Amino acid sequence: MSLWGGRYSNQIAEGLYNINSSLSFDFRLYHYDIRVSIAHVKMLAEQDIISQSEKSRIVEGLKEINKELELEIKNKKFDYMQTEDIHTLIENRLFKKIGKTAGKMHTARSRNDQIAVDMKLYLKDVIRDTKRLLLNLMSAITQISKDNIVTIMPGYTHLQRAQPITFAHHLMAYFYKFKRDYERFDNSLRNINVSPLGSCALSGSSFDIDRKMTAEELGFSKIYKNTIDGVSDRDYILEYNFNAATLMLHLSNLSEEIIIWNTSEFSFIELNESYTTGSSIMPQKKNPDLAELTRGKSGRVFGNLMQSLIMLKGLPLAYNKDLQEDKESVFDTIDTIKAVLAVYPSMVKKINVNKKRMELACEKGFINATELANYLSRRNISFRKAHKLVGKLVIYVEKEGKSLTDLSLKELQKILPEYSECFDEDIYNYLDIKNSINNTDTDGGPSSTEITSKIDKAEKYIVKEQI
Repeated sequence: MSLWGGRYSNQIAEGLYNINSSLSFDFRLYHYDIRVSIAHVKMLAEQDIISQSEKSRIVEGLKEINKELELEIKNKKFDYMQTEDIHTLIENRLFKKIGKTAGKMHTARSRNDQIAVDMKLYLKDVIRDTKRLLLNLMSAITQISKDNIVTIMPGYTHLQRAQPITFAHHLMAYFYKFKRDYERFDNSLRNINVSPLGSCALSGSSFDIDRKMTAEELGFSKIYKNTIDGVSDRDYILEYNFNAATLMLHLSNLSEEIIIWNTSEFSFIELNESYTTGSSIMPQKKNPDLAELTRGKSGRVFGNLMQSLIMLKGLPLAYNKDLQEDKESVFDTIDTIKAVLAVYPSMVKKINVNKKRMELACEKGFINATELANYLSRRNISFRKAHKLVGKLVIYVEKEGKSLTDLSLKELQKILPEYSECFDEDIYNYLDIKNSINNTDTDGGPSSTEITSKIDKAEKYIVKEQI
């Protein structure tokens, strides 16, 4: 039975019914829809709009339907095409259970405010789950960072060796990216905490309803101040999609680096076999499929954000059926994020780090050149001039097939005779890679003291957020 067929004398076209039906995807909202209906009828009874006995019959019937639907979905016996949407399904079943009293449940509300509050309740739970999964990933990063505080590696710009850092310093950059993602989701929980219930179709209700009562019953901190805004607002879906897209961007960046580091050309790390797959033709292959799939799935999450933006951009107020298209894309994003974050932290924790290979890579590429320029700057030479002088030294050692540390004091003084007095034995302390890293004690820098402090604070943050 449709909830809207009173003024129709003919059935709608089969093709329209198929495209109009949303039960195939909004079925996952059944529990939230029932919660909303229970809160609504409690308020109706409290306001003497329906009787207490009618409220009790409706609430008991809804609780039974909740159990039935839970079992049907669990046992894969749920018919996803049995009616138009989840609201219609639940109301039809309630009519079969308690008769005409079921018709009073929809007093002073519309599917317009009903679906909006369903989605908000659903997303509140999803965001909490996303935050929990993100904390697991952040914890995995701090664990592997803690084991690699003194593991030397080249830092890169333009994918070329630039300056020496530690593996912990590099990984902790991702911790802070994911921490910002976490805090964006946390902020979304505050933004989403506004109840649209009671907005009805768009103009509220002439019944004496208590919107604050239903908001409190459902765990919202406040209500929409404008009923048109209440039914048309989808900012909370856009915000979730944006937060998810940014998270997937960061996961894709990390995945790209894991893929590069895992290649034979780099051999900085080796992935645990549990997170790789083989080739159907090349028996030696061990492919980084989890990292590659994560990188690939970022595109669909970005696409879902664009779909929601484009769907909303030209809509007049208040409700339009276009808004039915807000669900499948966000559901797909939710499922994608959940699937990736369920396994990604374990892959990170089980990475085998090739410390010798990383340190060996620091011997090429003149990554101590900047520190040599700093050394000269400390001897009353402007940095811009020091930069040019070190450039000349690099040209020289490249031709000679040497490194900067291979240069003797006599060679340095011969190459740059006008600055010979600037060179002394202290230069080798600056050129030493380990010293270079530990000398970089800037707040947020790679020195072992600084990175240890940051990891300690990160671990405390994770513990605090888990409480």
